[in-house]
Formats: sequence, C-alpha cells, structure tokens
Amino acid sequence: MLPKAAAATVEEIERAGGTAYAVRAELGVDDDAETLFAGVESILAGRPLDILVNNAAAAPAGPLGITTRAEFDHLFAVNVRAPYFIIQRALPLLPEGGRVIKLSSVATRMANPGQTSFAMTKGAIETMTMTLANQLGVQGITVNAVAPGATRSATNGASFDAPGLVAQIAAGTALDRLGEPGDVADIVTFLASDEARWITGQVIDASGGLFLGPRIP
Repeated sequence: MLPKAAAATVEEIERAGGTAYAVRAELGVDDDAETLFAGVESILAGRPLDILVNNAAAAPAGPLGITTRAEFDHLFAVNVRAPYFIIQRALPLLPEGGRVIKLSSVATRMANPGQTSFAMTKGAIETMTMTLANQLGVQGITVNAVAPGATRSATNGASFDAPGLVAQIAAGTALDRLGEPGDVADIVTFLASDEARWITGQVIDASGGLFLGPRIP
C-alpha cells in the first residue's frame, strides 16, 4: 500500500472511533513475513492478534506464452508464498477464537486464459484454506477465504473503461452490476465476527453471481 493510501486508511479508522497503525513491508521478497511482523509485534506489545486478513496480491500477468518466468515467480511469491509464511509467523499470536481470512478469486472456477497463472495462485489459496482450517480448528481458529468477482475499486477503475465492458460483465452477473469494495468487505467483516464462529474451511463467493449460467426467460 502506498504511504498516502495507508495514512488515509488509518485516518478513516480513527474517524470511526478506532485505533490504527500502518506497518510497511514489501511482499514477495526474502524475509517479507519477518519484516512485517517486526512492526506488528512492536505495535501489539504482547497483545494477541485476533484477526489476520491476507489481502495483498499481485495482478494477473497475462496468458500462457506472454507471462515471463519472472512474472510467474513474482505472482507465486506474493500470492502464495507470502500468505503461507505470514500465517505461519502469526500463529503464536493468534488466540482461541482467532480468524484467518484470505482473498481468493472467482478466477478459480472460470476458464480465463488471460489469468491462468493468477488463477493457479488463487487455487493454491483455496487449498491452503481447507488444509489450514483442518489443522488449526483444534486451536479454535477458523480459516476461510472470500472469492470476489469483477469489483471496481480506486486502484483498478481504469481497467473497466473499455467500451461496453461494464455492460458485458453486468449481463453475465446474476445481480446485474459490478461489485464494489464494500460488497466484499462486508463478507470479510462477517467472517471475522463471532457470528461466523461455526464456519471454517470455506470459500465464500463474493461475485454477485458472476457467470452462473445463461438467463433463460
């Protein structure tokens, strides 16, 4: 996250009555989890880490034949290796009732040649969700994933500017529109709450029903 965006997020949380701190670490490089948790632990000062959300991800690099080896390795370093070792590093801090929530993608259930390597990383996230839920359940920790579909945000808005693209996506979505960040955030909030204490090992589709099938009158 860019420093200005991080500062804006902290400010928004504080305006809502919360307390927030920004910790900067580059993911996908050696010792990324250690760098992150050096900052996290200094802020927690011995307190537990109740909720861990793995949200950072590298964007799709293109179809087979276009993706370079370096881009492929970077995708897996950021999207798979980083969350794996961040969770490993967080385990001593997670109490009973802790929550681990990861962001996947509907790319895992659709054949999109332009996102093959990206979808592979999200498939790994979904497998990780199931296996870690089985491992950590005895500690009272739930592990789930949320799989957004086409979601317009402040950082990707330009990608939806192609003529007719929004209408095309909406036509293939049961709820007939693009997703918004709040649509996904509310599901993450629910999974982090006590109301979701009996849900674990699941991938929750947050796409508004993207590509469920043709609309037959």
